[in-house]
Amino acid sequence: MGNEAAKKETILASASVRVTVWNEHTDQQRNGAVAEVYPHGLHTAIAEGLHDLLGGQATVATATLDQPDQGLPQALLDNTDVLLWWGHKAHHQVTDDTVARVQARVLAGMGLVVLHSGHLSKIFVRLMGTSCNLRWRKANDRELVWTVHPAHPIAQGVSHPIDIPQQEMYGEFFDIPRPDELVFVSSFTGGEVFRSGCCFTRGNGRIFYFSPGDELYPVYYHPEIRRVLANAVLWAHNPAPSLTITAVSPQSPNDWYLDRPSMSSS
Repeated sequence: MGNEAAKKETILASASVRVTVWNEHTDQQRNGAVAEVYPHGLHTAIAEGLHDLLGGQATVATATLDQPDQGLPQALLDNTDVLLWWGHKAHHQVTDDTVARVQARVLAGMGLVVLHSGHLSKIFVRLMGTSCNLRWRKANDRELVWTVHPAHPIAQGVSHPIDIPQQEMYGEFFDIPRPDELVFVSSFTGGEVFRSGCCFTRGNGRIFYFSPGDELYPVYYHPEIRRVLANAVLWAHNPAPSLTITAVSPQSPNDWYLDRPSMSSS
């Protein structure tokens, strides 16, 4: 029995994790400064980092908002083990049907890694059940990402701290539920601090929110950030068979959070 258990663990460890990197992909098309930093889109830079670090452990695909079914048809989601989500100015364009499909897959066991301004995405807001607002300052700031849970799988092999020379400031208060596990806390030159690496579980799915990644700065080329994302993919992957969950109906009016006042500190 022991040999059989070891054999099963080996099979699961060697199985390829099916990863989809989703990006609304509107900033690059509207802003030349973004295109200079990410000429092929943020999703491509993120996917390349995952491919380089995970190799045969993962198959990595990309999807964008302008594709059919907003890049996330049911067939793609059914064949995705971990979804990475980057959104910014087009949260309101993501339909409730798309959100319902993604939420159902997370509850069934798909991992979800929400990045930077994805904190206000419809899917993250719905899964958290709070406003997910925060304080921010658009500036060429320095961010230090401090590991506060060094034993966590997402922190393995990651420098302490991660030094990001150029970044947008995100600060507290961050209106999210208390994380199941807090892995990283960031500090900024203005004295602000932020819970920048937070783990949650919803249904059978694992969720990781990671804040570094403003579109104007080359954060997703940073080797330590790439290591965190690769670790997050492996952590969020649930190798157990997916549960059967039907699409979840919206619980609140469409775009409800867009009317909330900005909490910018500038």
